[in-house]
Amino acid sequence: MVLNIYILSVVLLTFANGFAHFYFAVKIKNKFPSESNFLNSIAISILWFVAGGLYPFFFPIDDQFRQFYHILGAQIICLYSYAVVLFLFVVQYIFRVWRHPEIKEERTIENFIKKFNERNDKKNLDLEKNSHSISTDINRKLFHLIPPGVLIILWEFSIHFWADVFNQDVIWGITEEEYGVWLIMTIGFTAVMVFGILDYIRLSFVFEKRNAYHLMPKNLTGIFLKTLKKDEVCEISATAALILSFIPIFFFPISIFAAAVLIASIGDGAASLIGIKFGKRHFPKNSKKTIIGYVAGFLGSFLTALFVYIIFESSIPLLKIIILSISGAIVFLIVDLLDLKINDNILNPIFCGLLMGFLYFVI
Repeated sequence: MVLNIYILSVVLLTFANGFAHFYFAVKIKNKFPSESNFLNSIAISILWFVAGGLYPFFFPIDDQFRQFYHILGAQIICLYSYAVVLFLFVVQYIFRVWRHPEIKEERTIENFIKKFNERNDKKNLDLEKNSHSISTDINRKLFHLIPPGVLIILWEFSIHFWADVFNQDVIWGITEEEYGVWLIMTIGFTAVMVFGILDYIRLSFVFEKRNAYHLMPKNLTGIFLKTLKKDEVCEISATAALILSFIPIFFFPISIFAAAVLIASIGDGAASLIGIKFGKRHFPKNSKKTIIGYVAGFLGSFLTALFVYIIFESSIPLLKIIILSISGAIVFLIVDLLDLKINDNILNPIFCGLLMGFLYFVI
């Protein structure tokens, strides 16, 4: 483990975001007690602290070659990410809000909720039976496929192109695995910082005198309009939580990591889309989830994991691949059946990864 000043700056900033998310969770609970999922918000806050605590352990060696990457990573995560977002909001204020003061009155959380309800009314959606439409679900699942897809592509680039094709490992003095870890950690932490800032701006309506919701660009509010569930309108969004939940399982082999994060996206997508489109029988009866959704989620998770292990672990016995795939699918099914107050995007990658990782080393 390395804990120099550069890595420590990332740790402290991550902890600060954990405290900030907790503060927002308390404010939302006090102002919107009926819409607040306080337990889920606390889980997201804890994930920030876990991510910060684990960050130094991804960098076991400290020398002149690796310290360059420590410095560069800290600059990107702690400075450039915030500078870019701040610049965009300043531009938004100068060229839009300042020149058109009426925007401040138009861009409010009340108007957002009104548009959200109108959009669901057009789709004849009963929000008591379904928290979102199938088009919203498709948008959500496609959006949630981006983080795991990008991280896996970055790893493949590091292993098969950065080193094998460009021979950068010889030039920079670090292995392709070390570069892959650094690249994924840097991009991943930068992404959660950016999503965190967007959440702070979006949820700033809880502060009457410091409300900055009007600074949200129209395109971003459009994305939130198409991807948020009813119970997420006044809540911390799931995107940052999804990426944060990947961090504890990144210590496992890449096959375990890839299977777990894709189960969280593809398995969950199969369960939700099939359940909304074809589901008739709900289980339990008062639940929004359906039996066919459970089956689709299990099969989607199993086939996803099976495909990943065949690609990444073709040398291990087929029986072991099947056992690992089934174990991941079973965990997904259990989490889905329990229907806990904590978002599945947090629970699925962590618990699927933990069980598959355990079985990977003991079988």
